[in-house]
Amino acid sequence: MDRFTTLTEATMTPRQKEVAAAIAAGARGGVKGPYNAWLHAPELAARMEQAGRYIRWETSFPPRLSELAIIVTAARWRARYEWFAHARLAAEGGLRAEIIEAIRLRQRPEGMAEDEAAVHDFARALVDEGDVPDAAFDRCKALFGERGCAELVAACGYYVAVGFTLNVARVPLPEGVSDPFP
Repeated sequence: MDRFTTLTEATMTPRQKEVAAAIAAGARGGVKGPYNAWLHAPELAARMEQAGRYIRWETSFPPRLSELAIIVTAARWRARYEWFAHARLAAEGGLRAEIIEAIRLRQRPEGMAEDEAAVHDFARALVDEGDVPDAAFDRCKALFGERGCAELVAACGYYVAVGFTLNVARVPLPEGVSDPFP
């Protein structure tokens, strides 16, 4: 990372070490993505990790749909590293390649299933306009309930924070990975 000092065991405070160890022991398996930047404010890192864990693994959405909302957010903000990490997870979760590619190009994908279209349209409106039209909200509410609507808002908001952090920190793509948003 060029902008944030890379924290090491030798340079971390006791609280930073504690938070880093908790993050590394969880499902992420290490301190990566936005966490080096966030660890400069260890309480922020700890709380964002808790929110991120819920949003990533504990919502009512299957990976196909939660990752769809994440990549819509990543594409909107041209969050390259976020896209790199989550487009693959969207595919592994069952989202078709042509849907992923259309989202990368900021086009409305054709041939989406009803639940995919509902999540896409909700997330796209939210990240583009900062609000969701009644029709898109009502469609999601009918399919996923108010819990699902709340989780979609939170997922998009959390991944805006992740994408912004990755972009500002200039977290590089892995060697050999091409820029998805040239």
